[in-house]
Amino acid sequence: MKHLLTLLFALLLAVPTLGQIRMPPCPTCGKKVNLCPYHGKHPKPKPKPQPAAKPRPQQQGMTEAKKTEIINRLVANMVRVEGGTFQMGATSEQGSEAFGDEKPAHYVTVSAFSIGKYEVTQEEWQAVMGTNPSSFKGAKRPVECVSWDDCQQFIQKLNAKTGKFFRLPTEAEWEYAARGGNRSGHYKYSGTNVVDNAGWYGGNSGDQTHEVGTRQPNELGLYDMTGNVWEWCSDWYSSQYYSSSPSSNPAGPSSGSGRVGRGGGWRDGAQYCRVSYRIHWSPDSRDCILGLRLAL
Repeated sequence: MKHLLTLLFALLLAVPTLGQIRMPPCPTCGKKVNLCPYHGKHPKPKPKPQPAAKPRPQQQGMTEAKKTEIINRLVANMVRVEGGTFQMGATSEQGSEAFGDEKPAHYVTVSAFSIGKYEVTQEEWQAVMGTNPSSFKGAKRPVECVSWDDCQQFIQKLNAKTGKFFRLPTEAEWEYAARGGNRSGHYKYSGTNVVDNAGWYGGNSGDQTHEVGTRQPNELGLYDMTGNVWEWCSDWYSSQYYSSSPSSNPAGPSSGSGRVGRGGGWRDGAQYCRVSYRIHWSPDSRDCILGLRLAL
């Protein structure tokens, strides 16, 4: 009897209990719940700290105070040009490089006017128009990629803001100013016979515009009238106009094949940067060589 009880007790120890057979595994570690150190209730892992998101730079437009400051500086940088008589076109210092539409050289009288010390800059355009169409970005670089028609819109808005009567210079005014007005030294380029001294052109620009006023000025203190960007004039273009041009304040023909551009640009050869060289484009043309200078 004693041996029978011992055998039954041993059998009971060898057989798993009902609870052990049905014991579910821990969903986290896979061990049976009774063997899991957390009894199937593992603590949730703490989330890894995420790096703080970098704040996006705020693109802020110009304040009204900044716009006013820039426009006031533009007005202050207009240079008075005393009236006078000069010989326009293919004068002797232009040499054999002069083209047919620069001839004949002829005397012209212009009344006193004011003209920009610098080409209109990108910050000035943006202060008036709220946009910057230029390819070579820089607040102090000349605005470019502007058509003659765009320039008229700019001038209209600028006049509304200032109460003044800005405009594009006539071709005669532009050349008179580029030659130094009544202080002219009769140079090939604006203020010098050495093109590298006068402005940025195809030989020194590195294929881009540069900040205005970084080359030497001419006799009137005007910068970049040689090179950097071409400057729109108010006139229609005609290759024959010089043969019949009025001798006093000529304003160009009543119509033509395009609007006149003067001064040469950053990608042009030296011969196209001479003070008498003429070119023209359609009034709606936009290019990264086309900019403007104001007259008043």
